[in-house]
Amino acid sequence: MGPVEKNLKRAVLWEPEGDKKVRCKLCDWQCLIDEGKLGRCCVRKNIDGVLYSLTYDKVCSANPDPIEKKPLFHFQPGTSSFSIATMGCNFRCEFCQNWQISQAAIEDGRIDGQAISPDKIVEAAVRSGCKSIAYTYTEPTVFMELCNDCGRLAKERGLANVFVSNGYETVEAIDFAEEWLDGINVDLKSFSEDYYKRLCKARLQPVLDTISYIAKQTDIWLETTTLLVPGENDSDDELKKLTDFIVNNAGPDVPWHISRFHPQYKYLDSVPTPISSLERAAQIGKEAGLHYIYLGNVPGAKSESTFCYSCGRLLIERVGYRIVANHIENSCCPDCGTKIAGFEL
Repeated sequence: MGPVEKNLKRAVLWEPEGDKKVRCKLCDWQCLIDEGKLGRCCVRKNIDGVLYSLTYDKVCSANPDPIEKKPLFHFQPGTSSFSIATMGCNFRCEFCQNWQISQAAIEDGRIDGQAISPDKIVEAAVRSGCKSIAYTYTEPTVFMELCNDCGRLAKERGLANVFVSNGYETVEAIDFAEEWLDGINVDLKSFSEDYYKRLCKARLQPVLDTISYIAKQTDIWLETTTLLVPGENDSDDELKKLTDFIVNNAGPDVPWHISRFHPQYKYLDSVPTPISSLERAAQIGKEAGLHYIYLGNVPGAKSESTFCYSCGRLLIERVGYRIVANHIENSCCPDCGTKIAGFEL
Protein backbone atom coordinates (compact mmCIF):
# COMPACT_ATOMS: atom_id res chain seq x y z
CA MET A 1 0.00 0.00 0.00
CA GLY A 2 1.47 3.35 -1.05
CA PRO A 3 1.82 6.41 1.21
CA VAL A 4 -1.29 8.10 -0.18
CA GLU A 5 -3.39 4.98 0.17
CA LYS A 6 -2.46 4.61 3.84
CA ASN A 7 -4.73 7.55 4.65
CA LEU A 8 -7.79 6.06 2.97
CA LYS A 9 -10.89 5.23 4.99
CA ARG A 10 -11.70 1.55 5.33
CA ALA A 11 -15.13 0.97 3.81
CA VAL A 12 -18.22 -0.28 5.61
CA LEU A 13 -20.57 -3.06 4.49
CA TRP A 14 -18.39 -5.41 2.46
CA GLU A 15 -17.08 -8.93 2.83
CA PRO A 16 -14.09 -10.89 1.47
CA GLU A 17 -14.78 -13.49 -1.20
CA GLY A 18 -11.43 -15.26 -1.61
CA ASP A 19 -8.46 -14.58 -3.89
CA LYS A 20 -8.40 -11.03 -2.47
CA LYS A 21 -11.79 -10.27 -4.02
CA VAL A 22 -14.39 -8.33 -2.05
CA ARG A 23 -18.16 -8.04 -2.28
CA CYS A 24 -19.55 -4.56 -1.64
CA LYS A 25 -22.91 -4.67 0.17
CA LEU A 26 -23.80 -0.98 0.08
CA CYS A 27 -26.03 -0.85 -2.98
CA ASP A 28 -27.95 -3.31 -5.08
CA TRP A 29 -25.16 -3.71 -7.62
CA GLN A 30 -23.33 -5.63 -4.88
CA CYS A 31 -20.14 -5.37 -6.90
CA LEU A 32 -17.63 -8.21 -6.79
CA ILE A 33 -14.37 -6.28 -6.97
CA ASP A 34 -11.02 -7.79 -7.89
CA GLU A 35 -7.86 -6.68 -6.08
CA GLY A 36 -6.73 -3.30 -7.35
CA LYS A 37 -10.08 -2.56 -9.02
CA LEU A 38 -12.95 -0.14 -8.43
CA GLY A 39 -16.63 -0.70 -7.81
CA ARG A 40 -19.25 0.54 -10.25
CA CYS A 41 -19.36 3.91 -8.46
CA CYS A 42 -15.60 4.34 -9.11
CA VAL A 43 -15.05 5.73 -5.60
CA ARG A 44 -14.55 2.44 -3.71
CA LYS A 45 -11.39 0.42 -4.30
CA ASN A 46 -10.16 -3.04 -3.38
CA ILE A 47 -6.60 -2.64 -2.09
CA ASP A 48 -4.93 -5.90 -1.13
CA GLY A 49 -8.25 -7.58 -0.34
CA VAL A 50 -9.68 -4.70 1.71
CA LEU A 51 -12.33 -2.26 0.43
CA TYR A 52 -11.62 1.43 0.90
CA SER A 53 -13.53 4.65 0.29
CA LEU A 54 -11.64 7.07 -1.98
CA THR A 55 -13.85 10.06 -1.10
CA TYR A 56 -13.98 10.18 2.69
CA ASP A 57 -11.76 13.27 2.95
CA LYS A 58 -12.79 14.82 -0.36
CA VAL A 59 -15.89 16.94 0.28
CA CYS A 60 -16.81 18.73 -2.94
CA SER A 61 -19.78 20.71 -1.64
CA ALA A 62 -20.72 22.01 1.81
CA ASN A 63 -23.25 24.77 2.38
CA PRO A 64 -26.61 25.54 4.05
CA ASP A 65 -29.77 25.01 1.98
CA PRO A 66 -33.48 25.32 2.71
CA ILE A 67 -34.74 21.84 3.60
CA GLU A 68 -37.44 22.41 0.98
CA LYS A 69 -34.75 22.36 -1.72
CA LYS A 70 -34.03 18.65 -1.13
CA PRO A 71 -37.07 18.50 -1.62
CA LEU A 72 -38.45 17.63 1.82
CA PHE A 73 -41.69 19.49 2.55
CA HIS A 74 -42.91 17.60 5.61
CA PHE A 75 -39.57 17.50 7.45
CA GLN A 76 -38.73 20.42 9.74
CA PRO A 77 -40.35 22.88 7.29
CA GLY A 78 -38.79 26.32 7.07
CA THR A 79 -35.42 25.22 8.44
CA SER A 80 -31.97 25.06 6.88
CA SER A 81 -30.05 21.86 6.22
CA PHE A 82 -26.27 21.80 5.94
CA SER A 83 -25.77 20.01 2.62
CA ILE A 84 -22.65 18.03 1.83
CA ALA A 85 -21.49 15.80 -1.01
CA THR A 86 -18.51 13.93 -2.36
CA MET A 87 -17.95 12.85 -5.94
CA GLY A 88 -19.33 9.63 -7.38
CA CYS A 89 -22.57 7.81 -8.13
CA ASN A 90 -23.85 4.31 -8.81
CA PHE A 91 -26.18 5.52 -11.59
CA ARG A 92 -25.42 6.98 -15.03
CA CYS A 93 -28.47 9.21 -15.52
CA GLU A 94 -28.29 10.95 -18.89
CA PHE A 95 -30.15 13.99 -17.54
CA CYS A 96 -28.22 14.37 -14.24
CA GLN A 97 -28.27 17.98 -13.07
CA ASN A 98 -25.13 17.48 -10.96
CA TRP A 99 -23.19 15.47 -13.52
CA GLN A 100 -20.02 17.53 -13.05
CA ILE A 101 -19.55 15.95 -9.61
CA SER A 102 -21.57 12.74 -9.86
CA GLN A 103 -19.99 11.44 -13.07
CA ALA A 104 -16.43 12.82 -12.98
CA ALA A 105 -14.95 9.78 -11.21
CA ILE A 106 -16.75 7.51 -13.65
CA GLU A 107 -15.83 9.36 -16.84
CA ASP A 108 -12.23 10.40 -16.17
CA GLY A 109 -11.26 9.07 -12.74
CA ARG A 110 -11.30 12.53 -11.19
CA ILE A 111 -12.10 12.79 -7.47
CA ASP A 112 -11.78 16.37 -6.26
CA GLY A 113 -12.65 17.76 -2.88
CA GLN A 114 -11.41 19.26 0.36
CA ALA A 115 -10.48 17.41 3.52
CA ILE A 116 -13.16 18.41 6.04
CA SER A 117 -13.46 16.23 9.12
CA PRO A 118 -16.89 15.10 10.37
CA ASP A 119 -16.58 17.19 13.53
CA LYS A 120 -15.86 20.30 11.46
CA ILE A 121 -18.84 19.57 9.20
CA VAL A 122 -21.15 19.21 12.19
CA GLU A 123 -19.71 22.33 13.81
CA ALA A 124 -20.31 24.28 10.59
CA ALA A 125 -23.90 23.05 10.54
CA VAL A 126 -24.49 24.18 14.11
CA ARG A 127 -22.73 27.51 13.57
CA SER A 128 -24.85 28.28 10.49
CA GLY A 129 -28.08 27.64 12.38
CA CYS A 130 -29.05 24.48 10.51
CA LYS A 131 -31.41 21.92 12.04
CA SER A 132 -30.11 19.02 9.98
CA ILE A 133 -27.36 17.73 7.74
CA ALA A 134 -28.32 16.63 4.22
CA TYR A 135 -26.24 14.14 2.27
CA THR A 136 -27.16 15.18 -1.24
CA TYR A 137 -26.16 16.44 -4.72
CA THR A 138 -24.58 13.04 -5.48
CA GLU A 139 -25.69 9.61 -4.24
CA PRO A 140 -25.03 9.47 -0.48
CA THR A 141 -24.89 5.69 -0.42
CA VAL A 142 -21.45 5.72 -2.06
CA PHE A 143 -19.99 7.95 0.66
CA MET A 144 -21.67 6.10 3.53
CA GLU A 145 -18.53 6.21 5.71
CA LEU A 146 -18.60 10.00 5.87
CA CYS A 147 -22.39 9.99 6.29
CA ASN A 148 -22.12 7.58 9.20
CA ASP A 149 -19.44 9.49 11.06
CA CYS A 150 -21.15 12.85 10.50
CA GLY A 151 -24.58 11.42 11.23
CA ARG A 152 -23.62 10.07 14.65
CA LEU A 153 -21.91 13.31 15.66
CA ALA A 154 -24.86 15.33 14.38
CA LYS A 155 -27.30 13.39 16.58
CA GLU A 156 -25.13 14.16 19.60
CA ARG A 157 -25.48 17.87 18.79
CA GLY A 158 -29.25 17.67 18.36
CA LEU A 159 -29.24 17.74 14.55
CA ALA A 160 -31.27 15.51 12.25
CA ASN A 161 -29.87 13.74 9.16
CA VAL A 162 -31.43 13.31 5.72
CA PHE A 163 -30.54 11.56 2.48
CA VAL A 164 -31.47 12.59 -1.04
CA SER A 165 -31.11 9.28 -2.81
CA ASN A 166 -31.77 7.24 -5.94
CA GLY A 167 -33.03 4.44 -3.71
CA TYR A 168 -30.51 1.76 -4.67
CA GLU A 169 -29.47 0.94 -1.09
CA THR A 170 -29.39 -2.63 0.14
CA VAL A 171 -31.43 -3.60 3.18
CA GLU A 172 -28.11 -3.88 5.02
CA ALA A 173 -27.28 -0.27 4.16
CA ILE A 174 -30.67 1.01 5.31
CA ASP A 175 -30.40 -0.90 8.57
CA PHE A 176 -26.85 0.41 9.03
CA ALA A 177 -28.02 4.02 8.67
CA GLU A 178 -31.34 3.84 10.50
CA GLU A 179 -29.88 4.65 13.92
CA TRP A 180 -28.97 8.19 12.77
CA LEU A 181 -30.92 8.75 9.53
CA ASP A 182 -34.17 10.66 10.15
CA GLY A 183 -35.47 11.41 6.67
CA ILE A 184 -34.98 10.51 3.02
CA ASN A 185 -36.25 11.64 -0.34
CA VAL A 186 -36.07 8.77 -2.83
CA ASP A 187 -36.17 9.42 -6.56
CA LEU A 188 -38.74 7.16 -8.18
CA LYS A 189 -37.60 8.14 -11.63
CA SER A 190 -40.07 6.04 -13.56
CA PHE A 191 -42.21 2.93 -13.30
CA SER A 192 -40.56 1.39 -16.34
CA GLU A 193 -37.68 -1.07 -16.35
CA ASP A 194 -36.80 0.12 -19.86
CA TYR A 195 -36.52 3.73 -18.66
CA TYR A 196 -34.15 2.80 -15.85
CA LYS A 197 -32.06 0.65 -18.17
CA ARG A 198 -31.80 3.19 -21.02
CA LEU A 199 -31.52 6.48 -19.20
CA CYS A 200 -30.04 5.57 -15.81
CA LYS A 201 -28.15 2.35 -16.58
CA ALA A 202 -29.88 0.81 -13.57
CA ARG A 203 -32.93 -1.25 -12.61
CA LEU A 204 -36.36 -0.38 -11.26
CA GLN A 205 -37.07 -3.18 -8.79
CA PRO A 206 -34.35 -2.35 -6.25
CA VAL A 207 -35.78 1.18 -5.96
CA LEU A 208 -39.28 -0.20 -5.37
CA ASP A 209 -37.88 -2.55 -2.75
CA THR A 210 -36.11 0.33 -0.98
CA ILE A 211 -39.23 2.48 -0.86
CA SER A 212 -41.32 -0.40 0.47
CA TYR A 213 -38.74 -1.37 3.08
CA ILE A 214 -38.21 2.17 4.40
CA ALA A 215 -41.95 2.78 4.61
CA LYS A 216 -42.87 -0.51 6.27
CA GLN A 217 -39.82 -1.53 8.28
CA THR A 218 -38.21 1.71 9.52
CA ASP A 219 -39.08 4.98 11.26
CA ILE A 220 -37.24 7.05 8.63
CA TRP A 221 -39.46 9.82 7.23
CA LEU A 222 -39.96 9.22 3.50
CA GLU A 223 -40.77 11.47 0.56
CA THR A 224 -40.51 10.64 -3.14
CA THR A 225 -39.69 12.60 -6.28
CA THR A 226 -40.34 11.93 -9.97
CA LEU A 227 -38.67 14.05 -12.63
CA LEU A 228 -41.24 14.13 -15.42
CA VAL A 229 -39.43 13.80 -18.75
CA PRO A 230 -41.60 14.52 -21.83
CA GLY A 231 -42.35 11.41 -23.85
CA GLU A 232 -40.40 9.13 -21.51
CA ASN A 233 -42.22 8.62 -18.20
CA ASP A 234 -45.27 10.86 -18.47
CA SER A 235 -47.97 8.59 -19.89
CA ASP A 236 -51.22 8.31 -17.93
CA ASP A 237 -50.81 4.55 -17.68
CA GLU A 238 -47.32 4.71 -16.20
CA LEU A 239 -48.19 7.50 -13.80
CA LYS A 240 -51.22 5.55 -12.59
CA LYS A 241 -49.05 2.50 -11.90
CA LEU A 242 -46.42 4.65 -10.17
CA THR A 243 -48.85 6.45 -7.89
CA ASP A 244 -50.78 3.26 -7.13
CA PHE A 245 -47.48 1.74 -6.04
CA ILE A 246 -46.72 4.63 -3.66
CA VAL A 247 -50.19 4.46 -2.10
CA ASN A 248 -50.22 0.67 -1.74
CA ASN A 249 -46.59 0.09 -0.74
CA ALA A 250 -45.55 3.26 1.07
CA GLY A 251 -48.88 4.82 2.04
CA PRO A 252 -51.03 7.81 1.05
CA ASP A 253 -49.21 10.11 3.51
CA VAL A 254 -45.89 9.84 1.64
CA PRO A 255 -45.45 13.17 -0.20
CA TRP A 256 -44.89 12.93 -3.95
CA HIS A 257 -42.88 15.68 -5.66
CA ILE A 258 -43.31 15.97 -9.42
CA SER A 259 -40.38 17.92 -10.82
CA ARG A 260 -40.25 19.80 -14.07
CA PHE A 261 -37.53 18.57 -16.42
CA HIS A 262 -35.06 20.88 -18.13
CA PRO A 263 -32.57 19.48 -20.69
CA GLN A 264 -29.28 18.59 -18.99
CA TYR A 265 -26.01 16.73 -19.50
CA LYS A 266 -26.40 14.19 -22.34
CA TYR A 267 -30.17 14.47 -22.61
CA LEU A 268 -30.50 17.69 -24.56
CA ASP A 269 -32.84 16.75 -27.42
CA SER A 270 -36.01 17.49 -25.50
CA VAL A 271 -38.14 20.35 -24.26
CA PRO A 272 -38.91 21.34 -20.67
CA THR A 273 -41.89 19.55 -19.20
CA PRO A 274 -45.14 21.36 -20.05
CA ILE A 275 -46.92 22.66 -16.95
CA SER A 276 -50.04 20.88 -18.18
CA SER A 277 -48.20 17.54 -17.94
CA LEU A 278 -47.25 18.23 -14.33
CA GLU A 279 -50.81 19.17 -13.49
CA ARG A 280 -52.14 16.03 -15.18
CA ALA A 281 -49.69 13.91 -13.19
CA ALA A 282 -50.81 15.61 -9.98
CA GLN A 283 -54.43 14.81 -10.78
CA ILE A 284 -53.56 11.17 -11.40
CA GLY A 285 -51.79 11.06 -8.05
CA LYS A 286 -54.76 12.62 -6.31
CA GLU A 287 -57.12 10.08 -7.88
CA ALA A 288 -54.79 7.31 -6.68
CA GLY A 289 -55.27 8.57 -3.13
CA LEU A 290 -52.05 10.47 -2.38
CA HIS A 291 -52.60 13.14 0.28
CA TYR A 292 -49.66 15.44 -0.47
CA ILE A 293 -48.56 16.25 -4.03
CA TYR A 294 -46.18 19.04 -5.02
CA LEU A 295 -44.94 20.44 -8.32
CA GLY A 296 -41.22 21.22 -8.39
CA ASN A 297 -39.21 23.64 -10.53
CA VAL A 298 -42.37 25.75 -10.98
CA PRO A 299 -41.65 28.85 -8.87
CA GLY A 300 -44.70 30.63 -7.51
CA ALA A 301 -47.15 27.82 -8.23
CA LYS A 302 -49.97 27.18 -5.79
CA SER A 303 -48.90 23.54 -5.78
CA GLU A 304 -45.77 24.43 -3.78
CA SER A 305 -47.93 24.88 -0.68
CA THR A 306 -49.32 22.27 1.71
CA PHE A 307 -53.07 21.88 2.04
CA CYS A 308 -55.18 19.74 4.35
CA TYR A 309 -56.26 16.77 2.25
CA SER A 310 -59.47 16.51 4.28
CA CYS A 311 -60.90 20.06 4.32
CA GLY A 312 -58.62 21.91 1.88
CA ARG A 313 -57.28 24.44 4.40
CA LEU A 314 -54.00 26.12 3.41
CA LEU A 315 -51.52 24.87 6.00
CA ILE A 316 -48.01 25.80 4.84
CA GLU A 317 -47.79 28.63 2.32
CA ARG A 318 -44.61 28.53 0.24
CA VAL A 319 -43.12 30.84 -2.35
CA GLY A 320 -40.20 29.01 -3.88
CA TYR A 321 -38.17 27.62 -0.99
CA ARG A 322 -39.43 30.28 1.43
CA ILE A 323 -42.25 29.63 3.88
CA VAL A 324 -44.61 32.57 4.20
CA ALA A 325 -46.85 31.02 6.86
CA ASN A 326 -47.25 27.74 8.74
CA HIS A 327 -50.71 27.23 10.24
CA ILE A 328 -50.27 23.63 11.44
CA GLU A 329 -51.07 23.28 15.14
CA ASN A 330 -49.74 20.29 17.08
CA SER A 331 -49.24 18.44 13.77
CA CYS A 332 -52.93 18.91 12.94
CA CYS A 333 -55.11 21.05 10.69
CA PRO A 334 -56.44 23.94 12.81
CA ASP A 335 -59.83 23.80 11.08
CA CYS A 336 -60.77 20.12 11.00
CA GLY A 337 -58.22 18.48 13.28
CA THR A 338 -56.89 16.11 10.62
CA LYS A 339 -53.45 14.75 11.53
CA ILE A 340 -50.80 16.04 9.11
CA ALA A 341 -47.99 13.58 8.48
CA GLY A 342 -44.41 14.69 8.88
CA PHE A 343 -41.32 15.15 11.05
CA GLU A 344 -41.31 18.11 13.45
CA LEU A 345 -43.96 20.08 11.58
